[in-house]
Amino acid sequence: LAGAFCIPLYVPYVLTGRWIFGRSLCKLWLVVDYLLCTSSVFNIVLISYDRFLSVTRAVAYRAQQGNTRQAVLKMVLVWVLAFLLYGPAIISWEYISGRSIIPTGECYAEFFYNWYFLMTASTLEFFTPFISVMFFNLSIYLNIQKRTKMRLDVFHEVHNQSFAEKMERSPEAKLSLKCCKWEQKESAETLNLSKSKAQEAASTSSLDAKDLLATSSESSRKSKCCTKKSCKNSASTLCSEKRMKIVSQSTTQRFRLSRDKKVAKSLAIIVGIFGICWAPYTLLMIIRAGCHGQCISEFWYETSFWLLWINSAVNPVLYPLCHSSFRRAFIKLLCPKKLKIQPHNALQN
Repeated sequence: LAGAFCIPLYVPYVLTGRWIFGRSLCKLWLVVDYLLCTSSVFNIVLISYDRFLSVTRAVAYRAQQGNTRQAVLKMVLVWVLAFLLYGPAIISWEYISGRSIIPTGECYAEFFYNWYFLMTASTLEFFTPFISVMFFNLSIYLNIQKRTKMRLDVFHEVHNQSFAEKMERSPEAKLSLKCCKWEQKESAETLNLSKSKAQEAASTSSLDAKDLLATSSESSRKSKCCTKKSCKNSASTLCSEKRMKIVSQSTTQRFRLSRDKKVAKSLAIIVGIFGICWAPYTLLMIIRAGCHGQCISEFWYETSFWLLWINSAVNPVLYPLCHSSFRRAFIKLLCPKKLKIQPHNALQN
């Protein structure tokens, strides 16, 4: 919008030094220009806040990811607030003050030299958003550093301990040992019962008693052997499960850390470019209003003004470079057929 509407109207104004498109189009141009620049800033704040929630409150964030209505409401609110900051003042300033201070052939806002209004608007448009984005970015970075330290400590502690020690302390292993002891006790009781029965039968037939005693002894040995074998199998199974669980957790943690670091890095780049593009214009605008344009060279003011539009030109390239989700969204918007063909080709390959 800035490239299609604002810049084409501004270039002849800069080259000729006169506004030739009339008063009504001048106001429309001012409203759209201020709206686009302000909404760009507020959208950066909204995206930074969204990333802040995704990192610091991951569970609650995932639970609300499917809430499209809330996301649309936030985006609409950004544009409404951006319009309310400058739009009403641009449209109604001359009617409230009773006269217009803009000469014929010029096009700028009525509040262009009103230091108090510009200071208030700049606080809402640049200083507050910049501090907010810095806070979100710093909070994300500190949160990632804290989680990285905690996860590395846990990871080293787990790998320094032997699996045998973990098995001794784990409730599953204790339960397995209790089961083994109970099975051994049960087999011993069965053996004693078999022996008593064999002794009672000895009076009737000594041969039958010997066979019965031999059978009971053999069964007890088998039961002990099977019990030991089952305990070993149970321990090895628990050990393997524990090992797989630790490997899975460490892989998941590394993936999350890598993802969170990319988020922090991309936010740092966006914040840095936002500050470089907006700080010169904001400071020069406040100083220019204070001294009524006498202490700031026109060249530097124009340069800082163009930096705002450069920021609007850079953002659509910057976001896809920093976020894979933005790349997919841009492909979906610009090349919908390519997005539909890709899964089909992937299945064929």
